[in-house]
Amino acid sequence: MNNSLTNTARLLWAGLRALAVLTVVTGILYPLAVTGVAQGLFPGKANGSEITSGGRVVGSSLIGQAYNLPLEKGQETPEPDLKWFQGRPRNGLGTNTANTRYKLILSGATNRSGDNADLIKWVKDAKAAVVKDNSTPDHEVKPSDVPADAVTSSGSGLDPDISPAYAGIQVHRIAERNGLSVAQVRRLVDEHTDGRVLGFMGEPTVNVLELNIALKELVAKG
Repeated sequence: MNNSLTNTARLLWAGLRALAVLTVVTGILYPLAVTGVAQGLFPGKANGSEITSGGRVVGSSLIGQAYNLPLEKGQETPEPDLKWFQGRPRNGLGTNTANTRYKLILSGATNRSGDNADLIKWVKDAKAAVVKDNSTPDHEVKPSDVPADAVTSSGSGLDPDISPAYAGIQVHRIAERNGLSVAQVRRLVDEHTDGRVLGFMGEPTVNVLELNIALKELVAKG
């Protein structure tokens, strides 16, 4: 009996020591080491790829934002503020039903097939809106000019980037709404177009938030 109790106590003590060591190593030392390396080598990415403007954080380069007008009385869906470059549609985003006290950023795709009637209607409506919103008296956008990313949401619904083609068809509208020349706005898009990763992976992209910050600064200069 005494030997059995002694062996049990020894095993328990060994288990507690192992638990304590593993807790310190994996719960304290390892997270501190990883955090320290990340802060030392990649501070921007480690802190959420924050973008600042006017001395304050205005967003992340990894999460898309909406540029809409304030809701008017009786209005359920806000209209886009057309003085800014617009990002991809956000049809994939769900609604926060778990805790309605807070406005949460929800991520998700539409999960609808290519022949789904709702998806087809969304794309057609989005294309018509893109053509209408971006056509100006001296520049008409044709339906064939509208790229896919202008009428479809990304898998997350929070894509921060658009294609140079989608940014390009917004140039005339942005110039007209902000009192700028088309050449100025086009140059702005070119300056904020990122090429393929390593020169061959992926497609060129334009970060909408960074582009709109640059647009705001350009307008402020007059």
